[in-house]
Amino acid sequence: MLKQIAKSIINNKNILEKKELNPIVNYIQTHSFKSSRIFSDIGEDAATILNKDNLILVTTDRIKTDFIKNFPYGAGFSSILVSVDDIYACGGTPIAASIILSFTSKEKGQKIIEGICEGSKKFKIPIIRGHTKMNAEHEELSTTMIGEIKKEHYISAGNAQIDDAIILIMDVKGRVGKASKFYFDTTTFKDSREVLIKRKAMNIIARKKLAHASKDVSNGGIFGTILQLIKYSRVGADINITKLSIPPILVEKNYDLIMFSQMYLTTAFILTASLKNCPEIINTCREHDLEAYIIGKIIDHPNLLRINDGINSLDVIEF
Repeated sequence: MLKQIAKSIINNKNILEKKELNPIVNYIQTHSFKSSRIFSDIGEDAATILNKDNLILVTTDRIKTDFIKNFPYGAGFSSILVSVDDIYACGGTPIAASIILSFTSKEKGQKIIEGICEGSKKFKIPIIRGHTKMNAEHEELSTTMIGEIKKEHYISAGNAQIDDAIILIMDVKGRVGKASKFYFDTTTFKDSREVLIKRKAMNIIARKKLAHASKDVSNGGIFGTILQLIKYSRVGADINITKLSIPPILVEKNYDLIMFSQMYLTTAFILTASLKNCPEIINTCREHDLEAYIIGKIIDHPNLLRINDGINSLDVIEF
């Protein structure tokens, strides 16, 4: 099983796409203008701008063109969801969003806008600015979202510490999305109050300073998210695959560990924390109707992902 999982990680196109961005990221970090107002930037789920004792959070996401073309309403909704969870992953609170939108027909554009507005209402995010191109050659959809947090509460993706426990937090009450068998939908069929209460768990973890590092689980799946986190923290990770628990609804649909680990898990976060803080993190999540459990630890080997089954281990990839 270790070799099968390792192969699935190495060949995961979403992970490979993120790895291919490394030269671009490195160039921007080396050649772009720097400001003392920036507290954290590239690599974070949400970059931060200093504002006295607070931080302004900024995140940007683009929805894939094929998704917009085939599922315009879902793409519109997702344009809000993905940025919302970037803000919550840092422990922050989203404030407002700006949208860039292009569409080929009025009918398709209307569906995208309806999805955007549904996401806006679900997560209570005002749409305050945007740019729209009608009768375009193809569909495009990008979101910029701002949020806020006290500086002392901010959870970085780049602060994992050696010997930290790695915790997977997730909403297991979901269903397979219409757009892809690798999309675990935990939001579209729930009311605003429920989806926001779950995310408030991250605000509490941040205020209590329980976690060292955090990222939300996106289209790279569990292992893709871990690889990004360890890259920015300049550490390694050792994951016990037997600790990964497949949600009951996915077990019923015959999902195995490989398929589950590749899913985009909406309402899911990877955290690292001292072992002494793990019980409080897990209890906080359960109080907000989320599952949370330790799946591994941070190791002193920069960029290395190692997996084990409790007996044998395998070094998979250096990201």
